[in-house]
Amino acid sequence: MDGPLKDLAKLERLTERAKGKTPSIENSLDSLLQSLREVKDRINAGSVTEDTYALLAQTVEAKKKEIDEKQKEIYNGIARLGKALDKKFTQPLPTYEPLFASKDALAALERTIALHFLRTGQFSTAEAFIQECKMVIEPEQRTKFQDLHRIVLALKRQDIGPALEWSLKNREFLRKRSSPLEFYLHRSQFVRLLLAEPLDAGPAISYANATLRSFYPEHATEFQRLLTSVLYLPKERLQRSPYADLASDSVHTDLEPLFAKEYCTSLGMSRQVPLRVIGDIGGGGALARIEKARTVMKERKSEWSQTDELPIEIQLAPENRYHSIFACPVSKEQSTEQNPPMMMTCGHVITKESLQKLCKSNGFRRVKCPYCPTESTQANALHVVF
Repeated sequence: MDGPLKDLAKLERLTERAKGKTPSIENSLDSLLQSLREVKDRINAGSVTEDTYALLAQTVEAKKKEIDEKQKEIYNGIARLGKALDKKFTQPLPTYEPLFASKDALAALERTIALHFLRTGQFSTAEAFIQECKMVIEPEQRTKFQDLHRIVLALKRQDIGPALEWSLKNREFLRKRSSPLEFYLHRSQFVRLLLAEPLDAGPAISYANATLRSFYPEHATEFQRLLTSVLYLPKERLQRSPYADLASDSVHTDLEPLFAKEYCTSLGMSRQVPLRVIGDIGGGGALARIEKARTVMKERKSEWSQTDELPIEIQLAPENRYHSIFACPVSKEQSTEQNPPMMMTCGHVITKESLQKLCKSNGFRRVKCPYCPTESTQANALHVVF
């Protein structure tokens, strides 16, 4: 990938330089738009002539050449990048039947994209997309996303005020989820006061006494660590102590994703951005492996036996694993709703089908556990839910 990455870096440098060119491309386009508006006004006034159209055509062509000249280096850079990618990836991209052919499917896709723009703070792009697709996004929902990014930006500026205000309003919701968000916000402020110059632990201890005392029952260990860290000041000494993690920037920066997760959960949305997850999994190698398996199976003239399963294993990052998976130690197969895991009297777990086969082979009497001498019956086995 070194070749394509080098060409991409060159292209990025070219685009940065192009932004400083005068007159800019935006000025050329604005001039062209002004000419078009003038001709439109003359047409509406009825004073247009053949020479007007000829002059307009010349203006359009002149502006096109002007823009092309400014973009020439960028066009060449894009061409070089394309050639480098073609050289690196020799196989053509796979083609599939349209997945969003129906109106309902297309509308769902467009809404997902619009919500992605709103959730990631690209509000101007979201507005343009919503207008072009002629969809309706409730003003209340837009306002909530704007509030989310206002608070996240405040956290980036190390201002916990807006996030703390939201946490206080939603304290009951956070407590039901056993969320540490409010405590971590106060912890961030405590550490900031503790390490502030000139060195004085008094304000930090006063802050802990006023705000952190109520969190002691749920966060006793962390509370004790915070107050004990005072003994290891200044910061250079704290960084070499057992409490070095409190001097790390992550105490503050980790608040942003944590707050975004809790905020979106309160709206009934997933903790991760759906389109970003799709890009991470697909771009991380899943699509390439699936396509390779598809090609191999097509060459062998075989098909997938299960419509809800993949014929190959796809490795996922821990944050993209959303449910527990139990593989039966007897049959080596994954459990399903129809074939759930069952715990025998001894505590060992196998799938229901494996237990039934063991019982059947023993005349439906007591069966010996495959992993210990304990005997059990199918009636005494318990359905396990992970």
